[in-house]
Amino acid sequence: MLDFLLTSDAIMALLTLTFLEIILGIDNIVFISIAANKLPEHQRNKATNIGLLLAMVQRIILLFFVSFLVGLSTPFYNLETSWFELHISWQAIILFAGGLFLIYKSTSEIREKVTYPEHDKDEIKGKKIKSLSNAIVQILIIDFIFSIDSILTAVGMTNGLHPNHNYTLVLMIIAVVISIGIMIGFANPIRKFIDTNPSIQILGLAFLILIGFMLITEAAHLSNTEFFGNKVGSIPKGYLYFAIAFSLFIEVLNYRINKKKKS
Repeated sequence: MLDFLLTSDAIMALLTLTFLEIILGIDNIVFISIAANKLPEHQRNKATNIGLLLAMVQRIILLFFVSFLVGLSTPFYNLETSWFELHISWQAIILFAGGLFLIYKSTSEIREKVTYPEHDKDEIKGKKIKSLSNAIVQILIIDFIFSIDSILTAVGMTNGLHPNHNYTLVLMIIAVVISIGIMIGFANPIRKFIDTNPSIQILGLAFLILIGFMLITEAAHLSNTEFFGNKVGSIPKGYLYFAIAFSLFIEVLNYRINKKKKS
């Protein structure tokens, strides 16, 4: 397993996934903070830390569940015609549904952040929280909602990296633990940076659209889908890593240019 974790593909997947997990976790941090701020001051840090730790536990549990489903690669339904062929497995269904969900969720989030960025925050602020246990329940619900796209992103970034699903599961868990650890240690600086540079979060959501599309093509590929004798191929992960790295490089240049203009 150590040999796999030290490969260039695994390291790139880990770095990219950790970055995306942090970007996806920004809203989670904001909503947890809003919920925690309704408590007495001496309980706020405790509620925030508990909330983030619960987010990590929830995501690891979901990773085990989703990884189990993705491992069910034996087709249970076959469709063959003169021009079309398809072999459906639970693996393909999970990847296809996950890809559609990521595309829908990402486009919805981008639209909402552009047109009404305070919508979700106002909704959380409107909920009454009277005790620490009540806050933790609210945080658990928030964590679960934000865990779904996080888990699907992890699956999309690591699926196919190694034939043994346990290896990729370990890689996903490491990325989740690192990202939550960073968020616990640097929650406020990260939140302030994203607030002053909202394009980073929009960029992260745009990456999810790419990952969603990749999951759909991966589902078609694993289903041995054929149109008029032409098989659907999988998209090499290297293309995705390059697109993300190049976009981040442009964003860093843009940030430095804007910083110089302000100074």
